[in-house]
Amino acid sequence: MRRLFSSMLVDMTGIVVIGVAAYLIVFSQWFGALWTAEIPDSFRQFVTIFLSMVIEALPFVLIGVIVAGAIQIFVTEEHIRRWIPAHSFKAVAMGCVVGALFPACECGIVPIVRKLVGKGVPLGAAVGFLLTGPLINPIVILSTYMAFGNDAMIAGWRMGLGFAAALLIAWSISLFFSSNQLRRPVSLPVQRRKPQTSLFYRFEEMLKHSIDEFFDTGKYLMIGACVAAWMQTHVHTESLLLFGGGDAGEMLTMMGLAYFLSLCSEADAFIAASFRNIFSTSSILAFLIYGPMIDLKNTIMLFNVFRARFVVVLLMLVTAVVWLSVWVAKMIQGW
Repeated sequence: MRRLFSSMLVDMTGIVVIGVAAYLIVFSQWFGALWTAEIPDSFRQFVTIFLSMVIEALPFVLIGVIVAGAIQIFVTEEHIRRWIPAHSFKAVAMGCVVGALFPACECGIVPIVRKLVGKGVPLGAAVGFLLTGPLINPIVILSTYMAFGNDAMIAGWRMGLGFAAALLIAWSISLFFSSNQLRRPVSLPVQRRKPQTSLFYRFEEMLKHSIDEFFDTGKYLMIGACVAAWMQTHVHTESLLLFGGGDAGEMLTMMGLAYFLSLCSEADAFIAASFRNIFSTSSILAFLIYGPMIDLKNTIMLFNVFRARFVVVLLMLVTAVVWLSVWVAKMIQGW
């Protein structure tokens, strides 16, 4: 236990040192005044966006890895077989419902899904959980309702249409893929001494798995946030408007914007509300549904967990199904 916390202290110290150094470079008046002439404004903007993404996502990632550690130690394959329905469509529907009730961001939910699939949860059910968790959990719906001036229409469409799209995507995945598609099997606890069943021992093992998962997932979060921050710094939003001709083009533009901005789903509604005078309601709805399901930093994290072919197929399915479902809603509502 002492070695565990010593290793964790060293890793956390490194992260704190990097964070303090970045803060001094970007924000400190004393240090910044010394280097103002040498640091471009674009670099300062890049570091600011990068740090904001990481700080915003880390609490949810931390919650996610703790839940993943608990699943690894306390949830057995027998539990999974008892809780998950045998029928594939019912299993997918259950995954979507559980995700809708579970507050998580698109980054923090990846390690949880990895452990669930490794424990034997059907891939379709895990994908349903992956898609609905960041999209229509209670916190996201409340923030959407508030961002659009206490208007329940956008929040209701986001919840209903998002759930239907996630159900269709997850069901399609269950038809396309029979295996779990993990790049490598989830490691089992290493028994260094006689197996114990005490709560303290199991809690210690849970912490070890959570810490390993945190640093394994965290480095890909850093890479994804770095790429997304570079995109936000050097690819101007106005340039994306060039592809927004017609309703179909506007919807694809807003979906692309949601992908590259990589916003946290708890706050993306406030950004979407700022586009109300530029884009149609259907385009804003596409932004709100697509971004939490798949974005740039989430894609990089998924490539670390799943096989490349599966991630590419998932990305294409999410794009096609979200675009088509929003288009059908547009035809029905006349937006």
